[in-house]
Amino acid sequence: MRKAALPTLLVSTVAAAALMTSSQAFAYGAGDFFTRVGVAKIAPTSDNGSLANGALSVDVQDETNFAFTLGYRFHDKVGVELLAALPFEHDIHLNGANIASTKHLPPTLTLQYYPLGGTQSRVQPYVGAGVNYTFFSDEELTIGDLELDDSWGAAGQVGVDLLIDDHWALNAAAWYIDIDTDASVNGAAAGTVEIDPLVVMAGLSYRF
Repeated sequence: MRKAALPTLLVSTVAAAALMTSSQAFAYGAGDFFTRVGVAKIAPTSDNGSLANGALSVDVQDETNFAFTLGYRFHDKVGVELLAALPFEHDIHLNGANIASTKHLPPTLTLQYYPLGGTQSRVQPYVGAGVNYTFFSDEELTIGDLELDDSWGAAGQVGVDLLIDDHWALNAAAWYIDIDTDASVNGAAAGTVEIDPLVVMAGLSYRF
């Protein structure tokens, strides 16, 4: 081999090694911790049930607030994620009148599948399924005392990360959450409020 060819060969080898290292770091895979932060909108279903033996139709209003998630991938294609947020406050219309409200926290844990995990794809879609626990607080009713019981329910999720670099990505995600709560007015059972919201979140993802 001629000496003149050695520098060229060395440069090519270093460049290939650097490219391989960068690609390996770029790929989603086992051992990744991540967080996603953004703005989430909770949009309850159009039919939220009724109270007082059908005398009061319930309409829970949409709400938007800051939300974030924490997650871990224990396999190239499988991980877990916990959805958390600041308290969401919803106005509640009864027979069309805005006379009630409540705050709630909806932590949701999902098991996720990443079909392109472990690859160098900049587009990383995912789906998930899991469980939700909703904690209600600060219930208000202008015509009495309202109480909403905490709720357990199933949850489904779809989302996608659009990778910017080794750490940052744009993120969009949606959850459908089963939230049904038993309501009491002045201490007496009044019926069930079916919130069952679609939660849509957009923001940034950061991978550690």
